[in-house]
Amino acid sequence: MLQTIDQISFAYKSAFLLFIIMGGMISIIVLSQLSNYIIKNDFELLFEKRTKSIIKLETIKDIYIVNIKDTLQDIYHNDISQKQAKEVILLAKQLIKKEWSNYLNIISSKDYHTSFINNFIKKNFIANEQIPNTLLQKRIIENIKRRKNKIDTLLNKIFNQLKNNYKNTSTLLDEINYEIDSITIYLTNLTNYDLNLAIQEKRDTDKEIRILSLILNASIVLVFVFSALLSFLIISNFKKLHFALKGDILEKTEALQRLNKSLELRIKKEVANTKKKELIMFQQARLASMGEMIANIAHQWRQPLGSIMIIVQGLQAKMELGKLSPDILKEKVEDALLLGENMSDTLENFQNFFRPTTAKESFLLKECIEHSFRLSKYILDKHHIQIRIKVSDKIRLHSYYNELSHVFLNIISNAEDALATVSGEKFIEIIAKELKEKIYIYIVDSGGGIKEEILPHIFEPYFTTKYKSSGTGLGLYMSQQIIEKHIGGTIRCKNVCYTIGDKKFKHCTLFTIIIPNKKSEQHVN
Repeated sequence: MLQTIDQISFAYKSAFLLFIIMGGMISIIVLSQLSNYIIKNDFELLFEKRTKSIIKLETIKDIYIVNIKDTLQDIYHNDISQKQAKEVILLAKQLIKKEWSNYLNIISSKDYHTSFINNFIKKNFIANEQIPNTLLQKRIIENIKRRKNKIDTLLNKIFNQLKNNYKNTSTLLDEINYEIDSITIYLTNLTNYDLNLAIQEKRDTDKEIRILSLILNASIVLVFVFSALLSFLIISNFKKLHFALKGDILEKTEALQRLNKSLELRIKKEVANTKKKELIMFQQARLASMGEMIANIAHQWRQPLGSIMIIVQGLQAKMELGKLSPDILKEKVEDALLLGENMSDTLENFQNFFRPTTAKESFLLKECIEHSFRLSKYILDKHHIQIRIKVSDKIRLHSYYNELSHVFLNIISNAEDALATVSGEKFIEIIAKELKEKIYIYIVDSGGGIKEEILPHIFEPYFTTKYKSSGTGLGLYMSQQIIEKHIGGTIRCKNVCYTIGDKKFKHCTLFTIIIPNKKSEQHVN
C-alpha cells in the first residue's frame, strides 16, 4: 500500500489534497445549511407549542357557550329533560376543569416563557430589551377564576330550583348568561394576549434566524476563501520541499544501499561463525556422550568376554584331559555364540544411538525411554538406583527417536551424578500423559534438588557444576536445543517435594518436557 502511494506523482498527490480540502468545505456548507434548517424547524415546532394555550382557551369558551349556555336555554324551554341537562352540564364542568388545568400547566412551563433564540438575542444582540410583563395575564386569569367559581355556584342554584320544581329561574338564567358572556370576554382577551405574544415572538425569531443565517453564510464564504488560499500555500511549499528532499533522499538511498550490502556480508559471516560454534558444541556434547557410552560398552562386554574366555579355557582343559565329548563341545559353543550375540546386540544399540535421525518416525514413547535406561544400566546398577517407568504402552510419537533418547540420556546422566552422592532411597521416576495433542513427560529424581541460585542457569552452554574433566556443560543445553528448536516442544526444570505412597521426599528435581503430537502426523507401523 505504501509503495503504491509512493509511486504516485507529486501533482496527483497535490490534486488529491486539494480535493480533500474542497470536499471538506462542501461538507461543512451542507452540514451548516442542514443545521440551519433543523434550527428553523425546531422554532416552528416551538411556535406550535406556544399556540396550544390558545386552542385550550378556545375550547373552554366553546364549552361555556355550547354545553352550558345553550343547554340552560334548552331546559328553560323544555326542549330536554332535567336529567339530560344535568348530565351535559356535569360533563361540561369536567371538560372545563381538565382544559383549564392543561392551560395552566402550559403557561407555567419553561417553554412558554423562554426559548433558546430569545435568550440568545437578549444576551448577545438586544441586551437592553425588557422581558414582557405578564401582570395583565395574571389579572385576567384571576378574573376568569372568580367568574368560573361564580358560574359553578349559579349552576348549583339552578339545579336546586329545578329539583324543587320552581319555574321562575329566568333571573338566575340571566345572571348566569351574563357571567358566561363575561368569562368568554376574558377568555378572548387572554387568547388575544397569548396570540399577540406568540406572533411577536415568531417575528423576532424569524428576524434573528435571518441574521444568524447571514452570519453563517458569511462565515462559510470566509472559511472557504481562507481554505483555498491555505491549500495553495501548502501545495506550493510542499512542492518546493518535495524537490528539495528528493535529491537528499536519492543520496541517502545510495548510502543506505551501500551500508546494507556491507551489513549483509557481516551478517553472513556472523551466521556462518554461529553455525560453526553450534556445530562444535554438538560435537563436544556428542563426544562427551560417546565417552560415557564407551564406558558402558566396556562394562557390558567385560562379563560376557570373561565368560567366553572361561568357556575356551574349559574346552582346552577337557581336550587335554581327553574328556571333550561332542555334546560338551556343542553345549559350550552354543553358550559362546549366545554371549557373542548379546555383545553384538549391545554394540548395535549404541551404534543406533549415535546415528543422527534425518526424518521423523513413529515409535512408542515407552520403548524410547527404556532404551535410554538400558544404555545407562551399568551406572544405575553401580549406585543402586531404582527405576520407575509409568508410561502407557499406547502413547505413540511421530518424532525423532535418537534425539529424544539423547535428551532422556542427558537428564538420566545428571540424575546419576546427583544420586551418587546422596544416601537413602535413590530413584528416578518417569511419568508420561497425553492431553489435547500434547505429551507431557515428567522426570523426577531424589538427588537432593538443584540450588536455587544455579537453577536459572542450567540450560546455558558450558555451565556445569562438575569438574572440567568429568563435564562439558553442554548436556542440558543440547537437550533444550533438541526439544525446543528441533522437536518444537518445551523443557523446564524446578525443585519439588515428591510423595510416593506414604514416603515424602522433600528435595527432588523435576524435569517437565512437553512435546506436540498431532494425530494427523502419526503413522502407525
